[in-house]
Amino acid sequence: MDDINVLHHRCLLNLRRRVRDIGDGRPAQERYMRLLKDGDTLSYQGNSEEVGCYVAGHPLSKGNCYFEVTIVDTGVRGTIAVGLVPKFYRLDHQPGWLPYSVAYHADNGKLYNGNPVGQQFGPKCARGDRIGCGIHSENIEAGVTTVFFTKNGKEVGSVEVPVSAEGLFPAVGMHSMGEEVRVDLQAEWFLEEDDSMMMVDSHEDDWGRLYDVRVSGTLLEYVGKGKSIMDVGLAQARQPLTTRCHYYEVEIVDAGEKCYIALGLARRDYPRNRHPGWSRGSVAYHADDGKIFHGSGVGDAFGPRCFKGDIMGCGIMFPRDYILDGEGKGREFRCYNYTVRPGQASVQNFLYLNDEEEEEEDGEEVEQGQDVRKVTVFFTRNGKLMGRREMVVPPGGLYPTVGMLSSGEKVKVDLHPLSG
Repeated sequence: MDDINVLHHRCLLNLRRRVRDIGDGRPAQERYMRLLKDGDTLSYQGNSEEVGCYVAGHPLSKGNCYFEVTIVDTGVRGTIAVGLVPKFYRLDHQPGWLPYSVAYHADNGKLYNGNPVGQQFGPKCARGDRIGCGIHSENIEAGVTTVFFTKNGKEVGSVEVPVSAEGLFPAVGMHSMGEEVRVDLQAEWFLEEDDSMMMVDSHEDDWGRLYDVRVSGTLLEYVGKGKSIMDVGLAQARQPLTTRCHYYEVEIVDAGEKCYIALGLARRDYPRNRHPGWSRGSVAYHADDGKIFHGSGVGDAFGPRCFKGDIMGCGIMFPRDYILDGEGKGREFRCYNYTVRPGQASVQNFLYLNDEEEEEEDGEEVEQGQDVRKVTVFFTRNGKLMGRREMVVPPGGLYPTVGMLSSGEKVKVDLHPLSG
């Protein structure tokens, strides 16, 4: 009898809530703080020190079980969160931080489930991406429901969360100046039969950092503003080049307005708003002017300009006794020599540096006592060697890094062109 009474009580609470919200014909009251709402657009109005949060007026239900948020602008930090919260959730906290709330955070791809410490969950999200959130089933009687999240229409993952008697309400959190999103509370989502196969082939896991760049398979597309040199779109691979995988290529699919496309190598903590080659610990070949930039905003003449259809390549010639960070003495690596001969139509597998004249010095500052290791970085255009540059390897290695800076730019990346 006790269980029946509890169930009856919860049903009455649910009925009262629905009567209060829609029985008198008035819409339920949405709540938000430190945000400006203009139609379906929300923009952050705080000082980047305090959280701004929006909570919708109606909870998700069987008849309305999904909503989507499109990132219009990532602002300074891209600290945008999308999820579900109780009706009277505190508006000075990001969704997911407090109990009975859950959220997918765009800036780090983590899931926050009633805890200010997140867990790795999915890819990061950038300008133009759509983050969706829904419930697979409403099981209020059991006190839990399954919440799932999507990115650009593809499911990222799901989690079971506790549910209060009043349900779970769509929520959006923001935490830095310039952030702006568009909310669609009536969005629909249908799982495609081959959706799991599409996720496997998405290649998003190949990238450790993505800023103002959208990934679609092997295609990278610039989605930034492109109005100043601070609007660089950056894509950095998750893994550095190694003696196993020492070369990668980029094909220019669309040169965009200015063809401000650069490929090269950079340290792991490279600044997000700097083209590869502009700052310390990086080197890059720039398509728009054919120059090489090596830890400086001033480039040197290097090779021809690159246009739509051109394939730019970048790799490392490792010394024969080179040992990578984290390489155990017992691990055996397949090694190649890398060379490209004039007039050659394609790249061949030759990796180790031959005993030839040394290129110009790296010129980068090295801290005293630091173990200095140098390698020779080389660049190609349509399979032909353009030139080389010696540089110091920063701690952690050198990561494939692609930069873009004008509207419409698209490139196709092959991080393993010499495999298979």
